[in-house]
Amino acid sequence: MKILITGADGMLGTDLQEVLKDEEIIATDVDVLDITDKKATFDFVDDHKPDIIINSAAYTDVDGCEENKDLAFKINSEGPKILALACKEFDIPLVHISTDYVFNGDNDKPWKETDVPNPISVYGETKLEAEVAIQEILDKFFILRTAWLYGVHGNCFPKTMLELSQNHDEISVVDDQVGSPTFTLDLATAISKLIKTDFYGLYHLTNSEYCSWYDFTKLIFKLSNIDTKVKAVTTEEFPRPAPRPKYSVLANNLWKENGFEPLRSYKEAIEEYLSLVK
Repeated sequence: MKILITGADGMLGTDLQEVLKDEEIIATDVDVLDITDKKATFDFVDDHKPDIIINSAAYTDVDGCEENKDLAFKINSEGPKILALACKEFDIPLVHISTDYVFNGDNDKPWKETDVPNPISVYGETKLEAEVAIQEILDKFFILRTAWLYGVHGNCFPKTMLELSQNHDEISVVDDQVGSPTFTLDLATAISKLIKTDFYGLYHLTNSEYCSWYDFTKLIFKLSNIDTKVKAVTTEEFPRPAPRPKYSVLANNLWKENGFEPLRSYKEAIEEYLSLVK
């Protein structure tokens, strides 16, 4: 299978290349393929004729999106729309990575794929706009909403916490935002299975179980034998430019309905991550 990966130098893109190394990979980042340039994108897809496109390119700095709205919409909304149009032109399935941030967080049970999105940040708005465009343009698509991504090949929450622990006796972490930390290696492996099917649709796909950022930090430090104290604080005590959903646990219903095994617990996944970054 010939697979075009956008955002290939990113945290997920790098793991996708590793997991899919037995396939023919066309790895691109913005310096090779700018998905916001329609002509360049159409020409590139026509020249390389991939069997499938995986779009992991995105502007993922949530606070940055709030402060650079036009850029956020260009990369997160317009780019995926152009990719979808190219996929339609050349009859190619598209895998697109979306986010739990399409929901407002006002819930007390895991969000289902059929729940109505209502983003509260620019980042969430841009990602939802891409989802809508892809569904309007294409029949052959896999939209994967995931959450709290971390991985070996990029800046991420566990890496930041480990770095902070080196020069702080105590750190403050919010305990009223709840979600499912998801290891990019597990997500990439799941994608490698999904693209071998024609089970098109909108999926929620995360590691199993859930926690708060505070709980996650405590687990990271416990597994790493780190003595730094972790202080629980509220979101209001730790203001950021972009609002975050308080509850963004995703029910992976369609994934399981289509016969796939649930991804392992985030507790197992973070253990492997920590073993790889030592």
